[in-house]
Amino acid sequence: MPPITHSQKDAIAQALSLRQDALNFHQAWPTLNSQDEPVPAFTWTELERQLASLAATAQSALMASDLVSATRKQANFKPPELVLREILCVAGALMDESFLSPMGPGRSELGEAPMT
Repeated sequence: MPPITHSQKDAIAQALSLRQDALNFHQAWPTLNSQDEPVPAFTWTELERQLASLAATAQSALMASDLVSATRKQANFKPPELVLREILCVAGALMDESFLSPMGPGRSELGEAPMT
């Protein structure tokens, strides 16, 4: 059997990290045994459109597509409630006027974090 390549090791590490994230979430938020009505279904495109419309700045609105894409790629490997939590975090970040602001807290005029 040939040795594992560096990229294969990276993929395994990412998969293990994703699995650990899901396990940690389940520990913190056990599955409820409720008869709640499910949330109405919507598409990833609809989510992206709504997040872009809620964004505080044009620059943030442009990021909605990439953030939704990243969330979507991992959604099948995470509990639904964790995906919901990530969507809410994306919404909060996009609605934050200081998100990506070049002069936001802790940033230099070039939009870079100061060296410490």
